[in-house]
Amino acid sequence: MKLAPRDAHAFFAKPDLTKAGLLIYGPDAMRISLIRKDLAQTITGPEGEAEMRLTRLSGAEVRKDPAQIADASRASGFFPGQRIVVIENAGDGLAKPLTETLEGWQPGDAFLLVTAGQLTPRSPLRKLFETAPNALAAAIYADPPGRDDVEAALARAGIQNTSPDAMRDLLALAQVIDPGDLRQTLEKLSLYKSGDPSPVTPDDVAAIAPAITDAGLDEVIASVADGAVADLAEALPRLAGQGTQPTGVCIALNRYFRQLHAAAAHPQGPDQALARARPPVFGPRRDRMARQARDWGSARLESILGLIVDADLTLRSASAAPQRAIVERLMIRIAMTRPR
Repeated sequence: MKLAPRDAHAFFAKPDLTKAGLLIYGPDAMRISLIRKDLAQTITGPEGEAEMRLTRLSGAEVRKDPAQIADASRASGFFPGQRIVVIENAGDGLAKPLTETLEGWQPGDAFLLVTAGQLTPRSPLRKLFETAPNALAAAIYADPPGRDDVEAALARAGIQNTSPDAMRDLLALAQVIDPGDLRQTLEKLSLYKSGDPSPVTPDDVAAIAPAITDAGLDEVIASVADGAVADLAEALPRLAGQGTQPTGVCIALNRYFRQLHAAAAHPQGPDQALARARPPVFGPRRDRMARQARDWGSARLESILGLIVDADLTLRSASAAPQRAIVERLMIRIAMTRPR
């Protein structure tokens, strides 16, 4: 039987072990690997591997000796409890031995968990698990995790209490990092909140979220938008010492002020605009950018974008003017024109 995404989530959380096996397939190898690991542990418990109730086979070795599938499925374990046979990187060449194993499967045999890459609708392996009365198939798409995925990941990390604003930020973060990084981030969040019964807040998310931009450069540009000329006097030599290229600074300036302009011009206000921004803007940084957008206003920000574009064209031209000086003067000029 073919599982719809919602049914697949329900099965992963509470597997139906009256079925003989499950095929999970799709282009996202990382996500499939995480699901395989979690599902195997859910079925066997945390000691399943230590108690030798988990057997791993690769598609390549099974192709050489197809009888391994049936042997592993029917083998008796030394310890009581559910057994599972995991076959990784399976292909259509395994459809025949898997057909024989599924047809001969009896209650008490090991559960078969088969993983594969992208399979077409005509794939014999996919057709087998979709049509067999005692088997299931679930497609794992490369779409960003949805709310159900994030909530399940939070539960696995032991995080029970999340504020609506923090959940919004976590959903935004899930759109721009891969599932493995998201899991590590939530594990870090769990440690960060250890012993703290209060709900997770946007500030907590901001504290543990992986850096998506160059944090040092981004802070300098935020100082420009704040009009902090004195801070720039200290920061600009530091940027130069780090080897930050003038063209890169100009690109970052353009990106930051475009985001401010979009926030200032948004019909629902800067807060709503930044809440939907990609990449996501978290906690205090979002509050800071919303304030900057309101203070500057869309008309002034449009003028600033014109200055940045002019500077960028000069940097890319054959001009003999020193590039670092062009960018540093631009940043100081913007900071000094900020509305007071």
